[in-house]
Amino acid sequence: MPAPDLSVGSLFSVANKIALVTGGGSGIGTMIAAALVRNGAKVYIASRKEKQLKEVSDKLNAMGPGSCHYIVADLGSKAGCDALAEEIKKRESKIHILVNNSGATWGATWENVPEKEGWDRVMALNVKGIFYLTVGLTDLLAKDSTAEDPARVINISSISSWETTADDTALAAPGSGLWSYYSSKAAVNHLTQLMATTLSKRKITVNAILPGIFPTKMSAYSMKQSGDAISNSQPMGRLGDVFDMAGVALFLTSKASRHVNGALIPVDGGAYIHGNAFGGGEKARL
Repeated sequence: MPAPDLSVGSLFSVANKIALVTGGGSGIGTMIAAALVRNGAKVYIASRKEKQLKEVSDKLNAMGPGSCHYIVADLGSKAGCDALAEEIKKRESKIHILVNNSGATWGATWENVPEKEGWDRVMALNVKGIFYLTVGLTDLLAKDSTAEDPARVINISSISSWETTADDTALAAPGSGLWSYYSSKAAVNHLTQLMATTLSKRKITVNAILPGIFPTKMSAYSMKQSGDAISNSQPMGRLGDVFDMAGVALFLTSKASRHVNGALIPVDGGAYIHGNAFGGGEKARL
């Protein structure tokens, strides 16, 4: 019996895989899409902003050796999720990877959180959208999947899902709280494990990445105001970057993680266990 091929090129290969990355036009979504394209995958990115999608798609196609394609979609409703799923079905008979990255946040004072934007939109995009898009694409993910080569779903949660105070100096203005955002990401964690136990029989694994602070649109305001202080407050003295996100994404989408299912993986440089996940001083911890 030949020895198993444990080379990096085999163990972490995503060549010729077909992936969909929501929210792929910016931030963490673009980082993950870039990692997949650079390693030979065919990647669809989706969000509401066509100009942004096209710019990212052109850039990633120039990088290769995989390819990038875009679809304009709004995943804040079941109808929007169904429309994206149907568009993917028109183009592909099978997908191997789904990255549920689209998300929104809202910060406000305790007395002034608007219902529609502050709660309904955040929960719809961050939680409901993950569920309905995954449901819509389950058959394509399950097709030809095996225990040795399962399809992969990655949900992008946040290290804030474990936080127990709503103030956040990296994602909201002073005096504001992120009650709906933090709650939505805690829901993503639980939904991830419910999805994992549900979809295992279809040979689909479901895991979540819990990023700390990365340079994204969501953190742009506070980084502009006090970026050095926030960076210096992190255990490694820096924010997360594309290498950090690419590494864990390639692990979760390749043979290397085929027996990892229902995991919640923090990518925060140890900030949470230091009690300083978002640069706001000591935080209560689980």
